[in-house]
Amino acid sequence: MMVPINYRNRLIEEQIKEKMKYSGGVLIEGAKWVGKSTTASIFAKTIVSLQHPRIRKEYEAYVAVLDDKILTGEKPILYDEWQDIPEIWDFIRIDIDKNSYKGAYLLTGSTKKQNIETSHTGTGRINSVYMRPMSLYESGESNGLVSLKKLFENPKSFFEKSTITIDDIAYLICRGGWPGSLDLDKKSQLQIPKDLLNSIITRDSKKIDGKSKDIKKMRKIVQSYARNVSTLASNSTIYKDQNYNEIVSEKTFNTYMNSLERLFIVEDVEAWSPSVKSASRIRKGNKRQFVDPSIAIAALNLTPGKLLKDFETFGFLFESIVTRDIRVYVENIGGNVYYYNDSSGLEVDLIIELEDSSWAGIEIKLGSNELDKASANLLKLAAISEVKPSFLMIITNTEMAYKRPEDGIYVVPLGCLKP
Repeated sequence: MMVPINYRNRLIEEQIKEKMKYSGGVLIEGAKWVGKSTTASIFAKTIVSLQHPRIRKEYEAYVAVLDDKILTGEKPILYDEWQDIPEIWDFIRIDIDKNSYKGAYLLTGSTKKQNIETSHTGTGRINSVYMRPMSLYESGESNGLVSLKKLFENPKSFFEKSTITIDDIAYLICRGGWPGSLDLDKKSQLQIPKDLLNSIITRDSKKIDGKSKDIKKMRKIVQSYARNVSTLASNSTIYKDQNYNEIVSEKTFNTYMNSLERLFIVEDVEAWSPSVKSASRIRKGNKRQFVDPSIAIAALNLTPGKLLKDFETFGFLFESIVTRDIRVYVENIGGNVYYYNDSSGLEVDLIIELEDSSWAGIEIKLGSNELDKASANLLKLAAISEVKPSFLMIITNTEMAYKRPEDGIYVVPLGCLKP
């Protein structure tokens, strides 16, 4: 296993190792620049970089004549951005079947499979993992003194401290979790999300389905989505927001949004449907999120300084970075992340649900002035739920992590969390 210089370990490595034990191949999917290729390379003995023009042409020639040289190399073999030559999928699947391989192949992809010509899904032979941008624990900003897994196993009192200030969190939201930026100077770090978004709008959104897209219109749609991040805005609301000058048709809007979803840029939070003792109707719409808050920052041309002057926007984007990190942590411990909202007006920002159906409720507050209100929401949801929560938590950007003596709810800074 060759570890690149300056490589920061990723939580997803454990999932990859586990799947390689029983899968012939492992597909690592996720947005561009999240570190898929670098992390996959530490498990590979042969690397085929299909983004390189010469290598891609060479493998296209192998595919054209059905040449088994396409599988040449010491295993595990990594095919980086495999969807550039989708026929590789079937070669790998057949080879896995023939030889009963385990952990023989790795593939990375920056687009969701759709309309890609493969003769078989690969189910059971090639299993996938989803890679997100780096959490603050992975990038070293969170000290990891509060473990979600331990709270599910044994919720007890603690008193810890975070060193992340309000200025820090504004900067970290704008920087994002892009691993390639971490060793750059601060000016360059803030430029990376802008370059990524520009690449998505000007090149990748066309490449994904072969359909030309108006760059100005795509940028307007992304801006509209960014203005609605961390809200329950409907598709029609987002559409109308960008359509006040009849910028695009509804059909075009849907096509453009589909491209952003397939590029793993948009990643909404789904509603949680628990068994509750309440007549209130549970709302089912999605909560709007990008895979990383820095995408919204780039779309809206915000800076750390602008965030510090607009605490309403800051609050929505703080929820966005918390959502990103909680998703990374929860996937590591075998669970999923949702939100709760019902017709009575009760809303809880995030719900963690593990495979055994145990759950925890989380409210997100940038400061400490709304802790009592957040606690009331959490306690109300716990009271109407037929399955009681393992714990309730308010995630903040304050300094102290502790358990409230009056109601047992945890108050934890984002800078203290880990899986």
